[in-house]
Amino acid sequence: MVDAGGSTAGVTNYLEAGLPALNPFELTGPDAGASISKLLDGGASLATTPFGVAVLRYEDVHALLRDPRLRGPGDDMLLMQGISDGRLFRRNREILLFMEGEDHHRLRRLLAKAFTPRAVDRLRPVMRHAFGERLAEVAPRRSCDAVPDLCESYPIHVICALVGVPSDDWALFSKWADAILQSLSFDVASKLEMIEEAIEEIDTYVTDLIDRRRRDPGEDLLSDLIAVEEAGEKLTAAELLAVTNMMLVAGTDTTRNQLGLALYAFATHPDQWTLVASRPDLLPAAVEEVIRYSAATGGLPRVALEDIELRGVAIPAGTIVALASGVANHDPAVLDRPNELDVTREVPGTFSLLTFGGGTHYCLGAALARAELQEALGLAAPVLRDLALDGEPTWREPFGIFGPRTLPLRWSA
Repeated sequence: MVDAGGSTAGVTNYLEAGLPALNPFELTGPDAGASISKLLDGGASLATTPFGVAVLRYEDVHALLRDPRLRGPGDDMLLMQGISDGRLFRRNREILLFMEGEDHHRLRRLLAKAFTPRAVDRLRPVMRHAFGERLAEVAPRRSCDAVPDLCESYPIHVICALVGVPSDDWALFSKWADAILQSLSFDVASKLEMIEEAIEEIDTYVTDLIDRRRRDPGEDLLSDLIAVEEAGEKLTAAELLAVTNMMLVAGTDTTRNQLGLALYAFATHPDQWTLVASRPDLLPAAVEEVIRYSAATGGLPRVALEDIELRGVAIPAGTIVALASGVANHDPAVLDRPNELDVTREVPGTFSLLTFGGGTHYCLGAALARAELQEALGLAAPVLRDLALDGEPTWREPFGIFGPRTLPLRWSA
């Protein structure tokens, strides 16, 4: 349990507490369940990482997501890798993910109305059309690589419709997202030139788009944000650029990877896929369960603002604290059979999905991601019957956002 505060004098530092050592790469991926079970069944609540300490238990992760003694990682991960200036460093200070305090609250308030469940429901016809087109093209083949054929372009068309971007340019956003999200890796320095080149390219694209929207507003989020900026409601031109870029990149990468993980999970659990196909009423629960079972994001980094005592262990101020949401979603203390995929699972009232975070940094796009997965899986399940792997998938590097690089699937007519 998390201590409410106070001195940690006389409490053992986490580095000297005999905690198990954890490779963060073991917590995300198709075989993460075995590593997670070994940790939790062995009674571990905390573990050391190469960068600090990981928090593993549901109760603690849930509490710390809302604890003001922790903040987002901000510049810390870049500074640890010797990056203290440049386009990426400056951009990190302008995006919502790494903001705190009043600036974070102001920007979040301006964006929130675009991501309410009601606003998201208005995009469901776009989702059905975008995924339905891909599915109609692929289904007669009886096999495909699901990543390029089903997952990659789908969420980009949706976010383009939301923001007001020509969907014909989806391949550009995919390329930029792949590059920019390398900034979440543990080896940014070796990829910095590629990342900053992508930031420059997307900045040029979005700047031109903003200029066009100023001259010819539309019924889209970008036009709404421009109107806010021009009305003097504290949205600067730099923030407008950064926010638009963030939505295009985040809206591109998270859902395509989560959809790939969902298809992999159902291809390897055919009984669950049959249930989804035969009972459309299970779709919302099936999406919650597959995100819990195999999440595209395995952890949420935070930094301790002051000394914290957690389960009798001292975590000094300045420590990078990994809130291992992917592990905590499998905690047997709150869920029965946590390592099974069960779309009919009765979730106790004491459990809420941790994948989207919590507190002031709860994912703005959570309702959008859920709806995108519901629409895609709802269309696919009755069509891709007897879904199965058609070879071994390959996987992205397990940092930041994880998913399949290739996913060969087959199905019957």
